[in-house]
Amino acid sequence: MGRSWEHMVEVVTERLGAPPPDALRQQYRDRLFAAYAARSVPAVPGIAAALDGLDAAGLPYCVASSGDHERIRNGLATAGLSDRFHDEQTFSADDVGRGKPWPDLFLHAARQMGFEPASTVVVEDSPAGVEAGLAAGMRVLGYSGRTPAEVLRSAGAEPFAAMAELPRLLTATV
Repeated sequence: MGRSWEHMVEVVTERLGAPPPDALRQQYRDRLFAAYAARSVPAVPGIAAALDGLDAAGLPYCVASSGDHERIRNGLATAGLSDRFHDEQTFSADDVGRGKPWPDLFLHAARQMGFEPASTVVVEDSPAGVEAGLAAGMRVLGYSGRTPAEVLRSAGAEPFAAMAELPRLLTATV
């Protein structure tokens, strides 16, 4: 979770002693996009209300994902959030040389959004993303809806359990 396809290929190759078949990526994407189309991949509970809170507070936000742009767009559409994240607010590991856990993606996103890393907050749900955010010199909030809070805390994040908490957590630091 939170890593690029290329990282997954490295892990599979290491564990199996050979790279996965070339067709695996397309099979994975076909199944993932079918799940998106069937709306069987739910949005993070409370995300729309959290974004409303960020909008009300005048806090800009973006997506910086290990997925490619097509996957990001499909995920946002499935979650009903396409209208909340335009192309200039959507960043992929494909936009940089290295994905998470390296800081490149978060540094790129901050630069494109016009912010210094030290004034940026990353919201992450994976240890690799937490590592990347910290390496970028950013504050990292760890959403524990998918990953146990202790795992995120151990990686260096400030865990929080409900997406509804996000606007309060961010406005408390502004």
